Amino acid sequence: MEIRGERRLWSKQEKRQIVEQTLKPGGSVSVVARAHDVNANQVFQWRKQYREGRLEPEAPTLLPVKVTGIALQKAPPARPRSNGKRNGVIDIDLGHARVRIEGAADPDCIRAALEGLQR
Repeated sequence: MEIRGERRLWSKQEKRQIVEQTLKPGGSVSVVARAHDVNANQVFQWRKQYREGRLEPEAPTLLPVKVTGIALQKAPPARPRSNGKRNGVIDIDLGHARVRIEGAADPDCIRAALEGLQR
């Protein structure tokens, strides 16, 4: 609840919670209104808005997304290591994505993948 001057501004969520208390078995508009220091007529108005679906939470705004193909060079087949060295592991955290590369990796392929993720 926000107070501006002498007028209280109730969020949709607060209004919905108050209305839902009046809809419970044995719920009384006047009792609930007094408990929240609201005029009962205001609660009846909110109940009408509730029935009309006007107190539903705001749906999150979705942003348009355009997916384009990324041309990646095909990596040559990995050559098995015969010198006994262990293949490495690379972990890259970009904040919005995490990349884990195990074994021998082609630098051009890694570069193309990272450039695609940075967009």
